[in-house]
Amino acid sequence: MKKIALLLAVIILFNEIVSAQKKIIVNSPDRKIEAIIVIEAGKASYSINYQQQGVLRSSKLGIVREDEDFSSGLQFLSASNSQQVNDRYDILTAKKRHVEYKALKRIIALQTASGKKMNIIFQVSNDGVAFRYEFPEKSADIKKISAEATSFHFNEGTRAWLQPKTEAQSGWEHSNPSYEAHYRMDIPTGTPAPGNNGWVYPAMFHTNNAWVLITEAALGRTYCGTALQQNSPNSEYFINFPEAPEKFTNGALYPESVLPWKTPWRIIVIGSLKTIAESTLGTDLALPAKKMDTSFIKPGKASWSWILSKDDFIVYDEQKKYIDYAADMHWQYCLIDAAWDKKIGYDKIKELTNYAAKKNVGVLLWYNSAGTWNTVKYTPKDKLLTHESRIKEFALLQQMGIKGVKVDFFGGDGQSMINYYQDILEDAATYHLLVNFHGATLPRGWQRTYPNLMTTEAVYGYEMITFNQKDADMAPQHMVMCAFARNAFDPMDFTPVSLYKIPRINRATTSSFELATGIIFLSGIQHYVEGPEGMSKMSAGIKSLMQRIPSVWDDVHFIDGYPGKDYVVARRAGRKWYVAGINADSMSQTFKLDLSFIPQSKAYAYLTKDGKASVQVFEKNATENKTITLPPNDGFVLEFE
Repeated sequence: MKKIALLLAVIILFNEIVSAQKKIIVNSPDRKIEAIIVIEAGKASYSINYQQQGVLRSSKLGIVREDEDFSSGLQFLSASNSQQVNDRYDILTAKKRHVEYKALKRIIALQTASGKKMNIIFQVSNDGVAFRYEFPEKSADIKKISAEATSFHFNEGTRAWLQPKTEAQSGWEHSNPSYEAHYRMDIPTGTPAPGNNGWVYPAMFHTNNAWVLITEAALGRTYCGTALQQNSPNSEYFINFPEAPEKFTNGALYPESVLPWKTPWRIIVIGSLKTIAESTLGTDLALPAKKMDTSFIKPGKASWSWILSKDDFIVYDEQKKYIDYAADMHWQYCLIDAAWDKKIGYDKIKELTNYAAKKNVGVLLWYNSAGTWNTVKYTPKDKLLTHESRIKEFALLQQMGIKGVKVDFFGGDGQSMINYYQDILEDAATYHLLVNFHGATLPRGWQRTYPNLMTTEAVYGYEMITFNQKDADMAPQHMVMCAFARNAFDPMDFTPVSLYKIPRINRATTSSFELATGIIFLSGIQHYVEGPEGMSKMSAGIKSLMQRIPSVWDDVHFIDGYPGKDYVVARRAGRKWYVAGINADSMSQTFKLDLSFIPQSKAYAYLTKDGKASVQVFEKNATENKTITLPPNDGFVLEFE
C-alpha cells in the first residue's frame, strides 16, 4: 500500500512539474526578432514576433523516436543563458564570397518521464530564427525517428508561394521527385498541395509586416530530407518525411543514428524582401567545409549543346564545335551530355579533352545515377552506385583530364539517398572532380560543406521551356519566383539565357530579360542555353558582356521586386557592379533605382531596342536615381566601370 501511495505521489509531482509553464525568450542581436519558447503541460511550443507583431503563432516542437516520444510528457530541466554566436567563412558558389554570421543562442534542456533527454537549440540572427533538436546522451544502439512534431503556424490571412513536391517514382521514366514544378503563387495558407508529397523548401510566406522563407540546413548523414506536409489545417504547416520509394536500394528511409545526435536546422528567414534576397542563413547554418584540397575548385561558365540540339547531337564533331564556342566566349567549361559513352566513346572523349585543354576549356561529363529507383535508360549508368565502382570511374576521369561530372536522376529524400549524394561528393573530391546534381533534391547548404559541389538543378528549368509552349509562356513569372525562393541560398542550374531563338518554341521573354537572368541566377557553373549560331547573331557589345559576366560574386544589394512579378538586384565582383532587372508582370513597370551605393560614374546599359538587346552608355551621378521602365517580359542589365 505504501508503494502505491509513493507511486501516486511521484505521478502527482511529475504532473505538477510538467504542468508548470516555462517561458524562454531568444532575441536577435538587433532585438527586432523575438522567439518565445514555452514548455507547458508536458509539451514544447514556440512563437515568433517581428517588430512586435506576430509572425508565427503557437507552433509545435518535438520528435517522436521509436523508443521514446519527445513530443509530449516533457519535463523542463534548464535553459542556458543567451550566448553569442560568431562565424566567418568563405564560399565561391553563393551571393557573396566572404560571409559573417552573428546570432544569439539558448539551449533548452528537457527530459521525458522515463528520464531520456532532448535539447532544443534556438539561434536567432537579425535575418531569422533557426532551431534544431539534440539528443545528448550516448548510446551505440541505433535510434530511429518516426516523425517530427515540428510545425509552422501562420496567422489567418497569410499568403503563400509554394512549389509542390511530386509523387515518388511518378513522371517520365519514374524519375520523380526532382523538385521540378511550377510554383503556386499568392495562395491562402491552408491550401492543400496537389499531391500527397506536400511542398518543397524554400517555402515563402507573407504575413502582417513580414516576409518569411522556410528551409533547412546542416543535413548530414543521419537524417532524411524533409518538406512540408500536403495539408495545413488552420494555416499550420507540419514537417513531411519522404515517401516509401525515396531511398537507395535497401537503404534507410527515415532518420536513424546512434547517440549523441543532432537534427538539421529548421530555418525561418524573417523580414523584408530585401532581407530574404540578401540573407545567407542557408549556408550560415550548413555544416562547415570538409577538409579537402580545394585547388581544383574553379567556378565558371559552360557551353552545352544538348539544351538546343538534344540527344542526336551528342557526337564528336558537335562537341568539338561547342568546345571552340566555349573558348571563343572565354568560358571555362563545355558539358557533354547523356549517352556520350556510346555515341562518342571514352577514347574519343579523351581526344576532345586534350583538344579542349589546349584552348583552356575543361570538359564535364554526364552520368546516370540510377539504381532501382527509376527506369531511365541513358548511359553511363550504374557506374556510381558503389564506392568501388565510383573510385574506379573517377580515377579514370582524372587520368583523362575531365574536370567534373553532372549526375542525373536521383530518387528522392530518404536518409540513404541523402547519403548517396554525399558519397558521390566525397569520392569526386578525392579525384579533383567538380559536381553538378540534376534530377535532384535541394542541396540545403551542401555547397559550403562540399566546396566541389558547383550547382544543382532542383528546379523546373530551361529545358522544360524548350519542350513545350505552355512552359515557355509561364517562364517569366516562374523565373522571378525562382530568383526569390529556389535560388535564395543554394546554387541553381536553371541553365539560363537564350538570346536568339528556340527550335519550335516562341519565347515569351525578350533578349534583355534573358541576358539579365545570367546575373540574377546564381550557379557555381552557369550552363548557358545560347549556342554558337545564336551568339553569332548578337551584337559585339552583347557578346562581350556574355564573355565578362563574373563567376564569383563579392556582394549583393537587393533593389526592388515582388514574387512572381519582378526582380531587380545589384551584384559586385571585385570593384565592378552589375545591376539586373526583369519584369514578369502583365503591365509595364517603372523602377526607380537608388544606385548611391555604387561609386563609379560610367555605365553600360543593355536594354531592348527594336526587339533586340542593345547597348547604351550613360554617365551616372551617385546622388541621382536612375529610372527604367520595362514592358512586360522585358529586362535590363547595367554594367558599371
